[in-house]
Amino acid sequence: MSRSFLDASVPDLVARLKVDEKIALLSAPNWWNTTPVDRLAIPSIRMSDGPNGVRGSSHFVSTPAQCLPCATALASTFDPQLIYQVGVRLAREAKLKSSVVLLAPTCNIQRTPLGGRAFESFSEDPHLSGTMAAAYVNGLQSEGVAATIKHFVANDQEHERTAADSVMSDRALREIYLYPFMLAQRHARPGAFMTSYGRIKGVHCSENAALLQGILRDEWKFDGIVISDWHGTYSVDAALNAGLDLEMPGPSRWRTPLLVLHTLSAQKLLPYMLDERVTKLLTFVQRQARRNPDVVYGDGSEKSEDSPEMRLFCRKLAADGMVLLKNKEDILPLASRGPMRIAVIGPNAKERVISGGGSAALKATYVVTPWEGISQGLPADCELSYHVGCYAHKYLPTLENNLLTPTGERGWLCTFYSHDNVGNPWKPIGEFILQDTRVKLNDFLPPGLTPTWSIKLQGKLNITQSAVFELGLTVAGRAKLWINGQLTIDNWTKQTPGDFFYGQGTIEEKATINMSAGTSVDVLVEYTNTPPPDGADENGEGRLSQPALMRGVRLGGCVKIDPEQSIEEAVTLAQNADAVVIVAGLSPEWESEGFDRPTLQLPGLQDKLITRVAKGNPNTVVCIQAGSAVSMPWIEDVAGLVQAWYSGNEAGNSLADVLFGRVNPAGRLPLTLPVKIEDVPAHLNHRSENGKIHYREDLFVGYKYYLARGIQPLFPFGFGLSYTKFSFSDLILTNTSRSDDSIVVEVTVKVNNKGERTGSEVVQLYVSYPDIGVTTPSLQMKAFAKARSVPPGCSSTVEMVLDKYAFSIWDEGRAAWYAAAGKYRIHVGRNSHEMVLEREFILEKPFTWRGL
Repeated sequence: MSRSFLDASVPDLVARLKVDEKIALLSAPNWWNTTPVDRLAIPSIRMSDGPNGVRGSSHFVSTPAQCLPCATALASTFDPQLIYQVGVRLAREAKLKSSVVLLAPTCNIQRTPLGGRAFESFSEDPHLSGTMAAAYVNGLQSEGVAATIKHFVANDQEHERTAADSVMSDRALREIYLYPFMLAQRHARPGAFMTSYGRIKGVHCSENAALLQGILRDEWKFDGIVISDWHGTYSVDAALNAGLDLEMPGPSRWRTPLLVLHTLSAQKLLPYMLDERVTKLLTFVQRQARRNPDVVYGDGSEKSEDSPEMRLFCRKLAADGMVLLKNKEDILPLASRGPMRIAVIGPNAKERVISGGGSAALKATYVVTPWEGISQGLPADCELSYHVGCYAHKYLPTLENNLLTPTGERGWLCTFYSHDNVGNPWKPIGEFILQDTRVKLNDFLPPGLTPTWSIKLQGKLNITQSAVFELGLTVAGRAKLWINGQLTIDNWTKQTPGDFFYGQGTIEEKATINMSAGTSVDVLVEYTNTPPPDGADENGEGRLSQPALMRGVRLGGCVKIDPEQSIEEAVTLAQNADAVVIVAGLSPEWESEGFDRPTLQLPGLQDKLITRVAKGNPNTVVCIQAGSAVSMPWIEDVAGLVQAWYSGNEAGNSLADVLFGRVNPAGRLPLTLPVKIEDVPAHLNHRSENGKIHYREDLFVGYKYYLARGIQPLFPFGFGLSYTKFSFSDLILTNTSRSDDSIVVEVTVKVNNKGERTGSEVVQLYVSYPDIGVTTPSLQMKAFAKARSVPPGCSSTVEMVLDKYAFSIWDEGRAAWYAAAGKYRIHVGRNSHEMVLEREFILEKPFTWRGL
């Protein structure tokens, strides 16, 4: 295609476009691309999912990608400079995958740890969230890749997410939920905003003019494009008039010539508005094409980055985000205790738990499991042993590592078939070798398929021991599993709705077979995209008979174990060890887009396992892999606790670095860990009721609620231990303002390392507001800084800046930000519940402001 578009006048192009071309530009031809117009040399640009890696343009045959730690882990670093580098590296990988737009970052608020996508969001605190989001966006866009900050706004849980109205006060909307987007727009100016699925004030965000035009464009002067979340467009004229530029994905459901032309003829949509949307879209496409001409006009190929330098970066990044929560009698680092027999126990120890599920999931270039990292990092004078202890999976583990194709290659063979005129598989269309038994078919189909079609998945399954083996088949569509030619699971004739594939699939149907070590069995899965023949599930309900937006099938399996016997064996192993490392937690099956967690508890028998093992060996260290909070009824029984989050490819190496002391942990909690679910501010309001989610905690999200109610959390916001000791001193405030409405207060604090190891420390600054008769949280984080790598006996001075954002609340009467005159208390603390220094600042005159 000609590159003349790069120098073209966008208004001239809009004038030359035909109406049907304009309509096509405002939707997509497929899952990941914008629409090209060859007649005018307008190219297509590609986007890719984030936020913790660049998946590329196919779920089906994914190009491997570097998987970075989840957003909660990134926020735990409290290090915007490091997160800027995250953005830089993601941008480089995006371009390797021929993408110039990344669908990231997510900066919704973690108002409840049960939210299915909590791991994708940075924090419960709006200042920390916005600061990290801005650093991420600036890093991405410094390399020419546009950030798509999401989800605008209040996509804080998954229950009824496409319908629910988030009911909150204007103050909560402004001071908590819009605030991180506002900071990101002020400091980074994202290229795109993605709308939430749900509603604000009863209006879907994708057709909410007050939100998209009034706040985003008029107040904040946003000049990029607004795109819908995938299938998050619900109208023709309402969305276009409100400011939604691009409906995703394609083919379009709403922006078709028939619907849009009918809307234009009825004057529910005027031609100038169509032109305005097209102008925004073409300006954005041209900007990205000018920044990345070699990518946009390239061959569309996708590559992976896997260099020693990238591995080292990811390893450091993951370790910097890990939070040491307990270290009784300095059980950690383990390397300081001399020769040891270490038992590694737990369901996550040998599993590849690197990310949450849904849009954030990707095929990693490689994975270092905790067991591999600990084994490779083990000091020479230590011995290692292992036991699973218990299972914790929701779906049976995937089987790609145990499968070979009929010709002996790793994975299994997928063959597509068109159907004949009575719906039977007829003609093979294409063959693919897949190295994943999670097969997603939503964004790829080979050309030439009939409207209904089938696939056959074939492989030879082998395991290393003789055992009873359990198999599970889950599907969005219909599927059957055959073992050695015998029908073993029928998830085709009748189906039970489940939460597979964003709630559009079935439960996992299971069966057991007997397997012998070294003897393979033939596996055949037959899948079709048609609904069940009777249009009903086993309860007589017809949900699964509706046309699915998603298509896919999943095969899992593992050796059956006796739960009680397995725990007993793990306890015996622990009793014969000098120390125990338990790797437990959640997984992408439990934390994912599409559904919320039902409970704070660890799944399966993990709590029982940890309690029993810790009582058998007091030198037990627990490492939790999760994206948000879990309950810890065993906390008093264990000697050590590391919050390891989802840490990406380098999960195992980074965990070993912390456990053995090669890295001095400096992560701090970006959210409060509650003792029990009843302590969570959003308790009783986690879910949608009658189409509404009531944000009754209002401004008191996270630590603000715990402080206001006098509730002691398990671990407070901002908490984290180190292998050394720090103190703070010399809090100095310097007001450099020229006028009250451009207020700038420079703050310095000295950080002293009083311990015996080099380490890093986070300084957290909280502000208390004067009493003006308006309910306001007692402490609000408004700045933070990190003293990096301070040697023993040395000090480092950190600098922070407070501006008008630090002293303002949203005044609903004025419909503006308002800073009251009076005495503000400036607190410096180790965490939200431990302040160590304090000064006061007096604002002489009140002022109001709007915009940014």
